[in-house]
Amino acid sequence: MSEKQTKAEHRGIPVTDEFRAYIATGWADHEDPLPQRADVADYAAQRRRRLSEQFPGERLVIPAGGLKVRSNDTDYAFRPHSAFAHLTGLGADREPDAVLVLEPNDDNGHDAILYFRPASGRDTDEFFADSRYGEFWVGRRPTLASTQAELGLQTRELAAFENEVGKDVGAVQLRVLREADTDVAAQIDAIRATVERQDLTAEQRQDEAAAADLELSRFLSTMRLAKDAWEADQMRQACAATATAFEAVVAELPEAIRRGRGERWIEGTFNRTARHEGNGVGYESICAAADHANTLHWVRNTGDVHDGDLVLLDAGIEMDSLFTADITRTLPANGRFSAAQRRVYDAVYAAQCAGIAAVRPGQKFKDVHAAAIRVIAQTLHDWGMLPDGVTVDDALDPEKGQWHRRWMVHGTSHHLGLDVHDCALALREDYLEADLRPGMILTVEPGLYFKSDDLLVPEELRGIGVRIEDDILVTEDGCEILSHHLPRTSSDVEAWMARLLAAASGR
Repeated sequence: MSEKQTKAEHRGIPVTDEFRAYIATGWADHEDPLPQRADVADYAAQRRRRLSEQFPGERLVIPAGGLKVRSNDTDYAFRPHSAFAHLTGLGADREPDAVLVLEPNDDNGHDAILYFRPASGRDTDEFFADSRYGEFWVGRRPTLASTQAELGLQTRELAAFENEVGKDVGAVQLRVLREADTDVAAQIDAIRATVERQDLTAEQRQDEAAAADLELSRFLSTMRLAKDAWEADQMRQACAATATAFEAVVAELPEAIRRGRGERWIEGTFNRTARHEGNGVGYESICAAADHANTLHWVRNTGDVHDGDLVLLDAGIEMDSLFTADITRTLPANGRFSAAQRRVYDAVYAAQCAGIAAVRPGQKFKDVHAAAIRVIAQTLHDWGMLPDGVTVDDALDPEKGQWHRRWMVHGTSHHLGLDVHDCALALREDYLEADLRPGMILTVEPGLYFKSDDLLVPEELRGIGVRIEDDILVTEDGCEILSHHLPRTSSDVEAWMARLLAAASGR
């Protein structure tokens, strides 16, 4: 009786010894020259030195993460964990299952070692039969030598990781970026469990390890608050590419109106440009027409776009480096604001100007929101939308007020970089309460959202949602609007759209 099949396989891959021998022969040798050292390599080395100084004498494990199944035997597109990308310089879809280890050395520093799956030999089954890693399926992978030359750090085969990461355990403290790869975290936990400790219970040891790992994760997140020159340039490129995608969307607005389900047409237009200009989108695009703009995270993008609607497009292109823009514009679908739409738009623009003016060294991060939201509160007071007798200062009272936040419930800013909401593990004192300093990149994105069923809103404003968002770099003496390519005033938006729509109609 034949052995019972335990794993389904439907690809029909040949398995005979004759085929294995045949497919391993007759290939030209690869004689590719080693790549030049990447521009990012020196910057990544500086980041690793900062990390080394924070955790002297400890072994630090930062995984890239692994492939994740989307459906059956099909994976999602791989994206390495942001901390791994930050410390290695690897972006795009490189390298699934890789692990960066900072190994303490005798010079009170660390040696950086990258463990990953190098190109497999053509005499292996992986070469032709492994649909996740084999060259026949996913293309040629880099070698240990080519990656070492590119990144300027030591490289070793992933197979060596498990044995080497546990050496001297007990004498050397071990920390892991847990959230990056649960399998690697489990390996580290198993290694830690081999250390005999009489002073702590098993539960206490687990708590101590979890606290150590959280400290590592938090530092890796916080150290990205201020960007270096290379990162700032990547963000400039991301914003420029995103502006190109916004222009493509404007040119396609007549088609979005004509075809039906126009939000999807807008999304597809933006995503096509994102894949051409960069790695793809940095997050799920919000393509919200009419009242959908009042749903803050409207990513279904299933609605129609009609002549006379406003379209709120919140989208950003992620570069191959994984740095992403995050820009929002609210556009009249036909190129012209109605009087009511312009009234709301101009109010949001005034709030944004106040927020941007507060972006400079020495100001606190939370001051940006305070400046923008005061304009929002003043506007709503002037329009008679706050309760009777409530002053602007009453509304701004954080303990007893906040009526105006009904129409702008979100904050004005967040940090931006490798993640669209970057540095998310930073503590409040390092984020909201911290002083702005050169190199920080943040969004400024006030809005007003008047849902169509909100009976406290004047009838002519119901169904109008507006947000304007730009990406701002803190400089030595003020700030730089990285997303300056796109117009911001209502009149400039109309003139810009007129040019793009006229050019598109003449194609």
